[in-house]
Formats: sequence, C-alpha cells, structure tokens
Amino acid sequence: MLGEAGLLLLAVVGISFSAPLAAAAAVPSLAIAFWRTAMASAVLAPVVGARPARRRVGARDARTCAVAGVLLAVHFGTWVPSLVLTSVATSTALVCTAPLWTAVLTRLRGGRVAGAEWAGVAVALAGVLLVAGVDLAGSPRALLGDALALLGGLAMAGYLLVGAAARERLATSTYTLLCYATAALVLLAAVLVAGVPLAGWPAAGWMSLVAITLCGQFLGHSLLNRALRTVGAPVVAVVSLLEVPGAALVAALWLGERLAPATLAGLVVLLGGVALVVRGSRRT
Repeated sequence: MLGEAGLLLLAVVGISFSAPLAAAAAVPSLAIAFWRTAMASAVLAPVVGARPARRRVGARDARTCAVAGVLLAVHFGTWVPSLVLTSVATSTALVCTAPLWTAVLTRLRGGRVAGAEWAGVAVALAGVLLVAGVDLAGSPRALLGDALALLGGLAMAGYLLVGAAARERLATSTYTLLCYATAALVLLAAVLVAGVPLAGWPAAGWMSLVAITLCGQFLGHSLLNRALRTVGAPVVAVVSLLEVPGAALVAALWLGERLAPATLAGLVVLLGGVALVVRGSRRT
C-alpha cells in the first residue's frame, strides 16, 4: 500500500498532466470543461446513490453546493480556454494563485490575514505583472490567456471558501457530486449559448477527455481531497504548487513549449509569493 507521500506524489502527477492534456486535445475548450465535470458526475452518481445515509442533504447545504458548483464552472470555463491562448506553464501558475485570492477574500469578509500573507500577496502580484508584461509585449492573445487564468484562480478561491462549511457536514463524495453536477449544468448552458459542439471529433478526442477526467478529476483532486483529512490543508496547498513545474515539464517534453527567461523569472517570483501566503495562513 502507498503511504501518504506516495498518494500525494500520484496526485501531483495527475494534476501535472491535466493542463497539457487539455492543451493538446483536439476538442473545444468549453467542451472539455463540460465533459470533465459531466463524466466525473456520471461516475460519482451511482457511488453516492448506493449509500442512502449520504443522500440526505439539507436545503442550506444544497444551496451552498450549488453556489460552489457555479464557481467551479467559472473556474473551468476560464482556465481551460486560457491553455490554448498562453503557455501551459504560465496558465497553470496563474490559476494556482487561488491561495492569494483566498487571503484577499477572507480579509474582505472580516477574517484575519497575517502580515506574512500580505507580503506574499505583494510578491506574487509582482510576479504576475512581470509575466503579464512579457506576454503583452509578445501578443494580446497571450495576455487574454493570462487574464482568463487569473479569473480561474479567483473562481477557485471562491469555490473553496463557499464550500468549506458544506464539506464539514457532507461526505466528500456527496459534496463533490453536487458541485460537479452543478458545474456540468452551468457549462452545458454556456456551451449551448456559445454554439460549441459537444461531439463530432475523432476517437482520439474522446480518449483525451477520459484521460483529463481520470488525471485531473480523480487521480489529482480526489487524492488531494483525501490528503486534507490526514496531512492538513497547508501541506496540500504547498504540494499542489508542484503542479506548476510538473505541468511545465510535461508541456516542454510533450508539446515542445519553451519559456522566455523573463517569463520563467516571473513564474518563480509568483510561486514564491504564493508559498509565503500558504506559510502565513498556516501560522494563522
């Protein structure tokens, strides 16, 4: 049996492959966002349904899960499209600013935020500006990708904050199913409004969708959620940052992506700031 370190390593491998798989898939971005949540919901539904005790969900928790699901839809609906507009490494680093936005949103809600966290926010934002400056000089398309990835990180922070209370009262599988199902419905509406096809690509496209769901949703996020109960949120937050170099390495070896020195420096500064935020939140 794998220990906690082994499971966390598997989780990092899973989330590291998620972004390159999405960038390489010959499937529209919004369709990828929809199918990864829809497929995950289809797998979870019979599991949750087979446990009657876990089906009891109060109205308050149902509303909370619905709001969290909408935020998750915004996260996937902005981050996945960003992967084809900017580099995988840059997009992944910017979406991993969720701990930054969590600190900001916590303070706006009246919560306590340590000085070290604000220092981390300042450092990370300097890294963001450095990356954005390079992309602005390169192409407006890449800058749009940066903005979408940042919005995806903000939506993820809201998703985590909104769902915190519900996760205390609901089983992980029940909470996850409700969030994924809501996200799938919201993304389905977005796909239909945008006129994006939900099928019609070759078998390789469907295989990519299955791989993204397995790596990103189940192998990645499910193992990180499991680790929350044993090693704690600060450790999981730090470990999840390994997705950035992991995804960059996979994209370099598989997709042939290369980072400009200034972009690489910006990503290092950004990750350092996020690490300070995580460390400050642990002390708090």
